[in-house]
Amino acid sequence: MPTNSCSVAVPRLPVFHVSLELRYYGSEPMNTTLIKSSLAAALGGLLFGFDTAVIAGTTAGLTRTYHLTPGGLGVTVSIALWGTFTGAVLAGYAGDRFGRRDSLRILAAVFLASALGCGLAWSWGALAAFRLLAGLAIGGSSVLAPMYIAEIAPARLRGRLVGLFQLFIVTGILLAYFSNYVVGELGLGAAEWRWKFAVSALPALVFLVVLYTAPRSPRWLATRGQNAEAERVLSDIGYRDAPAELAEINASISAGNAARSEALFQRRHQFPIFLAVSIALFNQFSGINAILYYLNDIFARAGFSKVSGDLQSVLVGATNLVFTLLGMALIDKVGRKLLLQIGAAGTLACLLAVAAVFHSGTHAGLLLWALIAYIAFFACSQGAVIWVYIGEVFPNRVRGKGQSLGCFTHWFCAAVIALLFPSVASRWAAGPFVFFAAVTAVQFVVVWRYYPETRGVSLEALQQQLEG
Repeated sequence: MPTNSCSVAVPRLPVFHVSLELRYYGSEPMNTTLIKSSLAAALGGLLFGFDTAVIAGTTAGLTRTYHLTPGGLGVTVSIALWGTFTGAVLAGYAGDRFGRRDSLRILAAVFLASALGCGLAWSWGALAAFRLLAGLAIGGSSVLAPMYIAEIAPARLRGRLVGLFQLFIVTGILLAYFSNYVVGELGLGAAEWRWKFAVSALPALVFLVVLYTAPRSPRWLATRGQNAEAERVLSDIGYRDAPAELAEINASISAGNAARSEALFQRRHQFPIFLAVSIALFNQFSGINAILYYLNDIFARAGFSKVSGDLQSVLVGATNLVFTLLGMALIDKVGRKLLLQIGAAGTLACLLAVAAVFHSGTHAGLLLWALIAYIAFFACSQGAVIWVYIGEVFPNRVRGKGQSLGCFTHWFCAAVIALLFPSVASRWAAGPFVFFAAVTAVQFVVVWRYYPETRGVSLEALQQQLEG
């Protein structure tokens, strides 16, 4: 799944302990300002998930309103994705120039404008422009929200708090499918797709408002030389020895500035680059975003009604959420490599089953269960692993550049798949799933043969191993 931000960490404890961890760490209560600020930023993940998945319930209405061909539908759906990697690149500059929190406020306003604009779109061009805005906000939030949370969180809680962003992404996907179902039941006729887009204005407004209760990132303040305010923020969010923490931040900034000029594309980084690019390629070419974006169309092509398709999408979204939580609980227990292998084997079987349903034109009732099983295998493997793995395999001095490369690969492939899926499926309904299955088979072999297990290995030890 688009997991969906580029450096999302995964909680080390089982998911069912997260709520307990948010309140206590041992006997020490967790700071309220820290919790509220982390949740405020994590709302960017909810809008990320909602705005990427809501398109699934609008494709039929958009096709009728604008007389779209399969190719035109692919362009319409993929427009937001072409904006995501642009947003991710621009977000880095904006985050450094204006600060993480203030840049998130700008993105919240963009989310709000895109939701209202899509709902009120007076032409296909206007719709495309506002969906492109949504893509810019999605890409920007995938970088800035996890970055902001990581920079305000104490080290002992960083993984758990940044993991909120991943949880909010899959929650947003589920809410988008549920919202599509509810709006579809209201009998709004030709305006139905407009309301499905416009609904996301509400969480966008909430996102904008709650960000005004969050402080600036103390790390960003330190980079701007605003040490007094940085120390105050550190104290407000619960650091017991704010001066010592600020001194450590300033030391890390100095070290980072010294290493910033190192190039990513050199021989000793070639294996980490291979791992990051290949896992991003496998993530998208296994078909996850094609299925999430065109879920209603897939059900319609198999003969299901609009209402049953909307309701089944909710079930798929719920499965995505539950098994993402499972993957987050297992990733530090069974390891990244084993999860990827189990997921590849499971998704391969499910994709072959989906291809068989479309090729034979029979047993349509099996389609829902095959897709649910596919989502379950994907969510607890690749969905939980990809961003953690990309963040682990690069050495500290080029990790930011490496994560940007992995993000770009992920979003570019997502846009290509979203663009081509309708045209290919209109010619051979089983074709895309046969391709996805073939890629997944290759993934299983490549992971088994080449991927190292990173569980329980220090980043310094990994650096020596992968560069050697």
